[in-house]
Amino acid sequence: MKYLLLVAVVLVVWWLLRARPARPKPPDAPPPADPQAMVRCRHCGLHLPRDEAVAGDDGPYCSDAHRLAGGGGPR
Repeated sequence: MKYLLLVAVVLVVWWLLRARPARPKPPDAPPPADPQAMVRCRHCGLHLPRDEAVAGDDGPYCSDAHRLAGGGGPR
């Protein structure tokens, strides 16, 4: 009798696990962004993306204040 009860419990657990709704697949992660070229500020040495750099006569700067302090006029 105890084996019949054990088989019944195993079958009920198996049925409950199979009856559970399937989990939806998580969406794919977006591809990583392309790496950006980094430049170094001629005044303070800060590394920043080329797109955010301020151009001066003798190279890139991190801000207009550093461009003016470094003597690199407008480009």
